[in-house]
Amino acid sequence: MPGNLTFADLKKKAKAGEIDTVLACIVDMQGRLMGKRFTAGHFVESAWEESHCCNYLLATDLDMATPEGYASTSWHAGYGDYMMKPDLDTLRLVPWLEGTAMVLCDVRDHHDHGDIEHSPRAVLKRQIARAEKMGLTPMMATELEFFLFKGGYNELREQGYRKLEPYSAYNIDYHMLGTMKEEHVMRPIRNHLVAAGVPVENTKGEAEAGQEELNIRYAEALDCADNHTIAKQAVKEIAWQQGVSASFLSKYKAGKVGSAAHVHVSLWKDGAPAFYDKDGDHGMSPLMRQFCAGMIKYAADITWFLAPYINSYKRFAKGTFAPTKIAWSVDNRTAGFRLCGEGSKGVRMECRIPGSDVNPYLAEAALLAAGLKGIEEGLELAPPVEGDIYDDATVPEIPRSLGAATERMRASAMLREAFGDWTIDHYCRTAEVEQETFDAAVTDWEIARGFEKA
Repeated sequence: MPGNLTFADLKKKAKAGEIDTVLACIVDMQGRLMGKRFTAGHFVESAWEESHCCNYLLATDLDMATPEGYASTSWHAGYGDYMMKPDLDTLRLVPWLEGTAMVLCDVRDHHDHGDIEHSPRAVLKRQIARAEKMGLTPMMATELEFFLFKGGYNELREQGYRKLEPYSAYNIDYHMLGTMKEEHVMRPIRNHLVAAGVPVENTKGEAEAGQEELNIRYAEALDCADNHTIAKQAVKEIAWQQGVSASFLSKYKAGKVGSAAHVHVSLWKDGAPAFYDKDGDHGMSPLMRQFCAGMIKYAADITWFLAPYINSYKRFAKGTFAPTKIAWSVDNRTAGFRLCGEGSKGVRMECRIPGSDVNPYLAEAALLAAGLKGIEEGLELAPPVEGDIYDDATVPEIPRSLGAATERMRASAMLREAFGDWTIDHYCRTAEVEQETFDAAVTDWEIARGFEKA
């Protein structure tokens, strides 16, 4: 679902003083919104056509450092500009911020105005175009899980994040009393997002103290990723306004359940579900079986796009509803891929590997690349695995470390064919930077373990 504000309406509202600020945002490699706050008058006069940003925004880490080793930009190259090209179809109100609208921008070369190949929105658009050439429309939905903590971001940062207190005192999975206590945060999240054109279906408690889940209606793949990114921004900003903190860290504490961002995947053709066949096993069409076989065959290759940080791999733990194995099963939450909507027109595959720290554009693009390759190769889908897959020694494991996932990405002929060498090399460097930064750190665990005993 695109934005809910036309450019003509923006002009009228700006002239009437109802909107005075326009947020023009790109999506960075970490899936965050970066950009500028324009006065509404300047935006409708000229910035709606283009603006500019430093090209280091697609060659940095979570801390906005400027590591060496990227071919796209560097200190040697002088860190030039990219063009920010507003996608006016994404223009929308931002109801939780007074007098504010938002537009998402594509990232372009400011000389030839071509897409920057490794920008997350461009990566996903190329895979969507690949599907469209096959007469297929990718439809997706993501689930956003996160934790609410007592205290604001500044307060918790000043404490070194050592006294994190979840907002609820006990597991609130589907718990109506427990989640009622957080309605002063969750209700404005739901309502403001709907008013911003993001089709929220519901929120619920998740399987840990203080853990929440936000569910958004399925949409075409690009709209799904846009909705996810805007929703994540809204959750953090509304939490800030309410004096609490929301964290999308994949695993905030050992012994606690991690946070996921499950991706539901289907393909449509001529306005109808192409994954559905009423006569097929479980209602699955031959096309669906080939696509799902591709996702499973190449799951290890694409794991970095589903789990991009050191912390992401701490989430893969037995008995936590996070998968550890690459297999599909029918409505089984121990599997990496869970068949949902069995036997119905809503039949789809849920990939349970991504954590809440994922960049949805890259995750969706990787899943599409793998699945479309399965169609091209005419792959056969193995029978579903049954029972507790955590303990099934016959099923291959998800790569268990950032380093292992990086090497699978680097060596993947499928990904290099789908994304191009430039993009894969760029994101391999991103993974290396994360590993190098962690390797140079001295953690509290190391000090506590060895301060006296070593």
